[in-house]
Amino acid sequence: MTQKQSLSFENTEIAFRHSSNADLKRAYWLFKIINVNFLVKIGPPITNFAIKIGLPIKGLIKATIFNHFCGGETIRECEATIKSLESGRVGTILDYSIEGEDDEQVFDDTREEIIRTIKRAAKNKAIPITVFKVTGVGRFGLLEKLDAGIALTTSEQQEWQKVQDRVLAICEKAYAVNVPVMIDAEETWIQDTIDLLALNMMRKFNKQKAIVYNTYQLYRHDKLESLMNDNEVAVKENFILGAKLVRGAYMEKERKRAEEQGYPSPIQPTKEASDRDFNLALDYCTDHINTIAFVAGTHNEDSCRRLTEQLDAKNIDHKNPHVYFAQLLGMSDNLSFNLADADYNVAKYVPYGPIKAVLPYLFRRAQENTAIAGQMSRELSLIVKEKKRRKL
Repeated sequence: MTQKQSLSFENTEIAFRHSSNADLKRAYWLFKIINVNFLVKIGPPITNFAIKIGLPIKGLIKATIFNHFCGGETIRECEATIKSLESGRVGTILDYSIEGEDDEQVFDDTREEIIRTIKRAAKNKAIPITVFKVTGVGRFGLLEKLDAGIALTTSEQQEWQKVQDRVLAICEKAYAVNVPVMIDAEETWIQDTIDLLALNMMRKFNKQKAIVYNTYQLYRHDKLESLMNDNEVAVKENFILGAKLVRGAYMEKERKRAEEQGYPSPIQPTKEASDRDFNLALDYCTDHINTIAFVAGTHNEDSCRRLTEQLDAKNIDHKNPHVYFAQLLGMSDNLSFNLADADYNVAKYVPYGPIKAVLPYLFRRAQENTAIAGQMSRELSLIVKEKKRRKL
């Protein structure tokens, strides 16, 4: 049993140990800007227009928001971030953040890039987990038809086979080099197809250990039950369930579509309900630690603390390979680095890719941040506290 160490999410010295004075000052001004909702709302259309007409703003984006929330444009450019996180005992999850594409060649190229992240992880214990989106290797509209139960044309059947082949190639490589790979969750109207695909990959590759993980968005009112049902399937069929637990990322879009199309919203009625189910999912996973390997993807301090308490109450080693905490690069360093300092398994999502292709991800980060009550003021207060400690 790992010796329990004192854990404080207020310790800014540990939280920002990897950040230079210049990093800290840049983060301070960046979060000050993000905190202004007006700028966040007008930023995306202005930026997209500026890039479209050729204004030279890529350098500005790269030096500010991109540099803070992303590792670089290539895996090679991520090396400094990987080393910086490793110095604080935090792992890296390389996340090739291309999305919204619609071209077969791009899908093939993305498959190859994801396989490169897996190969890179195999050479470095500082990259303990990898990740991809099914819409990175397949057309959204095709997945939508499958979810809706609409018959595919002959050419669409061939297209779907290619998507399955790409996912299989990624998971086969992950299995071959013993590197776990997470499949991200997406919108509800394509998620059933993704869930089925993920479960089939687990059946094939999770016999000895968790290689493939599916993602459960607990802001959906049906996902706690899905987690439990999938674990029963895993126990019955003798494989380990890989589960990434998150609250969710598409709330406004989901509610709007449900209202427009006249079906009940899949989203929890309140934030409290989401928090309840997320925490119950943590409890369930720790109760079934031998059959479930899970990643707690959360920026919520109460949930992180709850999980540490559950591990200690159930005598689960801090370094049990079936338990990981995960946060996004550039956010909640007070959680990531203090948890790592207390000897828990922790990793940061490190998105990377060409600036123009990663812009949707960056804008979503900024918009999500302003939507989270108190998140930005919390980030700012911690940065201010550390600046004062350093007398900056």
